[in-house]
Amino acid sequence: MNPLLSGARALAGLRAKAAAAAAATAALTMLTAFAAPVARADAPAVPDFADSHGLTRVTDATEVRSATDFTLTVTTPQVAGDHKIRVFLPEGYAADTDRRWPVTYFLHGGGGTVDDAAAAPALRSDEMITVVPDGGLKGWYADWVMQNTAVGAANWETFHLEQVVPFIDANLRTLPGREHRAVVGLSMGGFGALHYAEARPDLFGHVASLSGGIDFGMPAIRGAVVATELNLTGAWCAVSTSGTGDCTGYGPVVDSDAIFGSPYPVLGADRIWNAVDPAAPANLGRLRGTEIALYTGDRGLIDSFTALASRTVKNRLDQLGVPARLVDYGNGSSLAPTCDGGHNYGCWAPALADYIPRLETAFASADATA
Repeated sequence: MNPLLSGARALAGLRAKAAAAAAATAALTMLTAFAAPVARADAPAVPDFADSHGLTRVTDATEVRSATDFTLTVTTPQVAGDHKIRVFLPEGYAADTDRRWPVTYFLHGGGGTVDDAAAAPALRSDEMITVVPDGGLKGWYADWVMQNTAVGAANWETFHLEQVVPFIDANLRTLPGREHRAVVGLSMGGFGALHYAEARPDLFGHVASLSGGIDFGMPAIRGAVVATELNLTGAWCAVSTSGTGDCTGYGPVVDSDAIFGSPYPVLGADRIWNAVDPAAPANLGRLRGTEIALYTGDRGLIDSFTALASRTVKNRLDQLGVPARLVDYGNGSSLAPTCDGGHNYGCWAPALADYIPRLETAFASADATA
């Protein structure tokens, strides 16, 4: 029997659970662990940003932690509401005015925010700019099929790829070219990173997915997406953020077909799932010439599935002759004392500490040959 058909009953169960709770909407509370005050007159100077590419700044909402760590707030017709973009600049950015820098885009996980990046110190690099755009509590880095849900407009992919990337290039001293740009993400953002690299190989020359939901052929991964749509919280949400571990949920309940359409493989109803599946060989083939890294543990409910997904992607890349690096750290003992092999920053922070220096080296090599 088709494994997706065997998983249909589990997905139907998620619908049934949500029906009992659909009348209640989880409160949306921002993570406060890394909160910062709005910029004051005596705050450190940060670069001026001009509105561009469809993004309008909310000028009185900028949060300045230091001259190299600040958060902008923007609006766009593509995604309802205000949205934050956190930026880490290299220490030498202000002083070395003639230098341009490579950029890494970090995509947070489900239930998370841009402030999750603070849990991974390696993202603060003196060799690159790091940009952390809001991905929504359950945006899934996609342009949603349904635009009239309780969350409103939800064109996250358009927001990131057609607005945020050129907005950053227009306002900061960045190096142009895919060899100077990376996309890195974990959990939901791990899907987003691989999907964006496949969708826009002209933009990204480097990609890393950590504990990513990167195989939509797995019923468990589809079920995880549906769970976020229906705001069914649990371990996935609680450990995907860098805050207290108390999950505030995925926001208002939306239809289980809202993001990618029907997840059921009946008469082609799941065609969008198949089209955007990062593990599909046709999509993986678009990564030729891209430096690829995959990280995963294999402990706990979630990473037991992300390990299977990562191995599938690596095997298919091997079959296609596309080089990739898979770090399957199992129970975490080979990675760091903080890592238990599960779906949490105790593993992701050291995984990024392993990856970022390699990325810096690759950036430096591309800069030297430019």
